[in-house]
Amino acid sequence: MAKALGMIETKGIVGSIEAADAMVKASNVSLVKQEKVDAALVTVLVQGDVSAVQAAVETGKEAAEKVGELIGHHVIPNPDDETNDLLSKEEKAKQTTEKQTTKPKVSDNSEGETSPKEEESTQKTTSKRRQSSSSTKQKSNSNS
Repeated sequence: MAKALGMIETKGIVGSIEAADAMVKASNVSLVKQEKVDAALVTVLVQGDVSAVQAAVETGKEAAEKVGELIGHHVIPNPDDETNDLLSKEEKAKQTTEKQTTKPKVSDNSEGETSPKEEESTQKTTSKRRQSSSSTKQKSNSNS
């Protein structure tokens, strides 16, 4: 059985968070995602049984209007499989992009290259050795 899809669009993130919280508390729905659509527009999507989604969207509308600006709302009682696929593809693409951007860079020092951190440590050590050597020479010159 296909799940209904409910959407609420607000101007600003505060209204969207308030709407999302109210929707999941009011009915037996699950939060599909929250998406920033444009500069200030945020859409919250929930899914569940048709009556639960309708009740959730009504509650979410009221909650969003109390703290922000409600732009729009809609319930799709029986979304096509391709619509659900569209949402899941967008989510997978977003997760893949996030993994690629947060993946730590592994430096390849196999060719004898040093990382900036190693280079900085080497420079500090060399500088300390020079200062120590210089002060030792000054002491020996003053004693002779």
